[in-house]
Amino acid sequence: MPSQTRPSTDAPPAAPAAAARPALTAGLALALVSAFAFGGSGTAAKPLIEAGLSPLHTVWLRVAGAAAVLLPLAWKHRAAVRQRPGVLIGFGLLAVAGVQACYFASISRIPVGVALLIEYLGPPLLLGYVKFVQRKPVGRGATIGAAVAVAGLACVVEVWNGLRFDALGVLFGLGAACCQVGYFVLADAGRRGDRPVDPMAVSAYGLLIGALVLTVATRPWEADWSVLTGTVTMNGHALPAALPAAWMVLIATVLAYLTGVIAVQHLSPPVAGVVANLEAVVATVLAWILLGEHLGTPQILGGTLVLAGAFAAQRGK
Repeated sequence: MPSQTRPSTDAPPAAPAAAARPALTAGLALALVSAFAFGGSGTAAKPLIEAGLSPLHTVWLRVAGAAAVLLPLAWKHRAAVRQRPGVLIGFGLLAVAGVQACYFASISRIPVGVALLIEYLGPPLLLGYVKFVQRKPVGRGATIGAAVAVAGLACVVEVWNGLRFDALGVLFGLGAACCQVGYFVLADAGRRGDRPVDPMAVSAYGLLIGALVLTVATRPWEADWSVLTGTVTMNGHALPAALPAAWMVLIATVLAYLTGVIAVQHLSPPVAGVVANLEAVVATVLAWILLGEHLGTPQILGGTLVLAGAFAAQRGK
């Protein structure tokens, strides 16, 4: 008799694991799509900036354009405003407006490579938030993956070139890193509680709120928007300015935020945060291909480390 009952008691634990595996695979795939989409933002923005559009106005164009595209989605999920207003407002302030504003303020005072590395201290800070604030266990694989990925980023951005410390610039960079933590924590919080919010609503309203905040901060009516009707130069080739602008809005913002928020809800925030480090690798490769900014040996080595760190974090979930 005992031998007949044993199979029924062993079967249930395997079912949840088997059911969770497709969700993890989908989450990883979406996180990769998001990282690749985010990685193209700088390559698309640089020709516009070189043509005369200021960096802050370029950021406003990116966020406001994405918010306009997602307006129908925001209307469809308008009930989310009553369900979880705190999550939506927090995501707009931190994950959209905060990251962008702090990063551009940082690069105005310290080298771009240093600012990028400081911003991507977000995954280790995220692990600290999960462990010490939420008091949840953090896997060894995710911790090792974050450390390896950050080391790789140091090589990708060649942090040792032109290093100079400006206290305010470093603080702005840390602000961007903390806002990046907010991106993952709030995206994850949207699915928790007795009133979960659709990730589409989190992205749509986050971008809408971020656009309103950036409108006040950047005063877009002072920009010379005639730049968008002309041509820009990319690696010696002329192309319509509307093309990189559309890529920046539709791919590097709309697609990036939508897939990124959904990915966090399939993965854990620490794992999604480490996978997001691939954005720096993608940005470097695209700059090499489309802008003629060649990769050096340290950058290739760093990209390999970032990939290894992301893999280790996923295996350690």
